[in-house]
Amino acid sequence: QVQLVESGGGLVQPGGSLRLSCAVSGFTLEYYAIGWFCRAPGKGREGVSFISSADGSTEYADSVKGRFTISRDIAKNTVYLQMDSLKPEDTAVYYCAADPALHRNYSEYDYWGQGTQVTVSS
Repeated sequence: QVQLVESGGGLVQPGGSLRLSCAVSGFTLEYYAIGWFCRAPGKGREGVSFISSADGSTEYADSVKGRFTISRDIAKNTVYLQMDSLKPEDTAVYYCAADPALHRNYSEYDYWGQGTQVTVSS
């Protein structure tokens, strides 16, 4: 059974950092790409960062380039999103999603976690 579980969200001041985790089961990261998406209040789901299955290559939305870093630990079957220099506009629910192919559109992903809330506020 495929399962994704996010953790690591919380309340942080502007300029602070958080590390989100996406623990997966029922498949291995060598064969599934992972995407991180966010949904801010009143907005649709947006792609934040992606990591491919085969070579672990990464992609980032322009809004987070230089501030967020996606990585994976295949042995732990976990993908991380290190979020630095956080801004109030990063406030959203963050979800990880999995699919055998890397997609930038959320509608292409079949498997999703439950989401974790990130709030950036002073």
